[in-house]
Amino acid sequence: MILSNFERMIQLADEVFAVKSDPSQLDVNQEVRERLLQIHPDTISAHDDGNGPVAWVLLIPTTIDLMNRFLKNEISEKEMFNLTPLNIKYEAIYLCSALVLDEYRRKGITRQLALNAIENIRTTHPLQAAFVWAFSPEGDLAAENIARLAGLSLYKKEK
Repeated sequence: MILSNFERMIQLADEVFAVKSDPSQLDVNQEVRERLLQIHPDTISAHDDGNGPVAWVLLIPTTIDLMNRFLKNEISEKEMFNLTPLNIKYEAIYLCSALVLDEYRRKGITRQLALNAIENIRTTHPLQAAFVWAFSPEGDLAAENIARLAGLSLYKKEK
């Protein structure tokens, strides 16, 4: 049976992040999606090849204080998300996740989705820093490249 792009993306998310077995991670369900869109409409980005999504990027604007608490392991990813207040000016952006189907990798899709989202978020929020909890060497390199191109200092949490 051939899986749709959407089904393949869900399968990839489960394989890479294993959120079902780690309660500290953010499990993106409908309720989380709605809150993300309240934080900012550009928190979730997708690239569709006409047959469904082939790439997803999730960015979470938040405060410098919550960024630092997360990086110091004082709070989990899920707690950072839940503690992020609504309707304030955000100074930091969490490069939360990027997923791309194998045959679409290394084409700049993640970079473009992330940079467009950051640019749109910056129109109303004075972003000063980016931070990441990379799950792969590719994710780490992508975060470094995105932060550099966006002109943001990058801070990293160890896996």
